[in-house]
Amino acid sequence: MMIILKNKSTHTKGQKMAEEIFLCSICNINSGTCLEDCKFCSQSVRYKADIDRYKQKHIEDILQEAKAARKAGALGFCLVTADKGLNDKTLKFVCDTAKVLTKEVPQLRLIACNGTASLEQLLILKEAGIKAYNHNLETSENFYPQICTTHPWSERYSTCQNVNEAGLVLITGGIFGLGETQDDRISMLEALNSLNPSSVPINFYHHNEALELKPNSLTVDEALNLVKLTRETIPHAQRIMVAGGRELMFGDRQNEIFKYGANSIVVGNYLTTSGRVISKDLDMIESLNLGIATSVK
Repeated sequence: MMIILKNKSTHTKGQKMAEEIFLCSICNINSGTCLEDCKFCSQSVRYKADIDRYKQKHIEDILQEAKAARKAGALGFCLVTADKGLNDKTLKFVCDTAKVLTKEVPQLRLIACNGTASLEQLLILKEAGIKAYNHNLETSENFYPQICTTHPWSERYSTCQNVNEAGLVLITGGIFGLGETQDDRISMLEALNSLNPSSVPINFYHHNEALELKPNSLTVDEALNLVKLTRETIPHAQRIMVAGGRELMFGDRQNEIFKYGANSIVVGNYLTTSGRVISKDLDMIESLNLGIATSVK
């Protein structure tokens, strides 16, 4: 379990702001090879987005990224693959990578994000050193068929249940700005809460011209209030993480997310888009008189 962060009052009514921010880095260890039709995802081969595509990143390269992430203050390091779910080959690759990272960078909490996974597969990952598993619901069950038709929302929910049964730390969240209604957002958050996640990554749709979806139309104020709504709806989550789309969505108001309930961010680059220089995030956190989480239980 993650450390419980101490809180202090802020000017945002009804909210508390954590004194320490948990940093997480993600590593795209297999990119742009997915056959699914998720309309928000540039990693699907269906949309022919202009992104880097490769089967397996060299483990030595992954290790160097992990060391750099830890040096920058990250405690979480997520191994992401671009497929619907785990097969034997991918499972072995993730396990082999996890064993190397556990030995070389033991301070990092290793997270796997590899799509649909059975209980048996998750137990194998756990044995290899994976501590947490990330699988997002993405949106509400009702809206989901409008953004994906090649696998059901229920499959995502079942994988999250498997994560809990395996005794791994569950990380699950979703995406705002896909064209969903406010009722859809509330429905998704309530579903997430029912899974009792430790961490809830919320993403803001980052449009790619190759994708069918319209650009994200949320305003900054609307997005901040969705961060607040997430914290209020999932009060027992140890971390509300603002992940993909942060820089584009919030611009020069990124520092406000912590007043609205966030206590974790992704630093560095994302899966197919660039993040901002990590030093700027560290400067932002320092300017708010906040600390960086330095340990995890």
